[in-house]
Amino acid sequence: QVQLGESGGGLVQAGGSLRLSCASSTRTFSSYPIGWFRQAPGKEREFVAAINWNGGSTYYSDSAKGRFTISRDNAKNTVYLQIDSLKPEDTAVYYCAANSDTRRWAVGALRPEISYSTEYPYWGLGTQVTVSS
Repeated sequence: QVQLGESGGGLVQAGGSLRLSCASSTRTFSSYPIGWFRQAPGKEREFVAAINWNGGSTYYSDSAKGRFTISRDNAKNTVYLQIDSLKPEDTAVYYCAANSDTRRWAVGALRPEISYSTEYPYWGLGTQVTVSS
C-alpha cells in the first residue's frame, strides 16, 4: 500500500500560480512513478502529468504543456505540481496517484500509457483548486 496526501490547493485569481504537493509516509515512495490527475465538476477525471521514480523523465497531457511543471524531492517523499497562469478552466479537484509497476517504469522515458488512470492503484483524496475570473 502507498499512502498519498495532497495539499496546496485553494482559491486563486486567474493568472496566479499554485504549487500542489503530494506527500507520502510510505518508505518506498521514491521507487514509484507518480501521476497528477484532475476532475472538474461534471467531467471525467483527466490526466495532467507524471514523473518517473527519480525525476529524470516527465510526461504531460497536451493541455498541461507550458503551464504545468511536475517535479519530485525524494528526500522529502514529495511530488509537486506547479501550475502557472491559472485559468478558470483549471478549476478542479487535483489528485496524485502512485503507479505500482515500478520495474516497468524503472528505466527509459515515460510513455503515453503512463497517462491511463488504470495504471494507478493508489490515490490520494485530492485537493480543490478554484480559479476565479
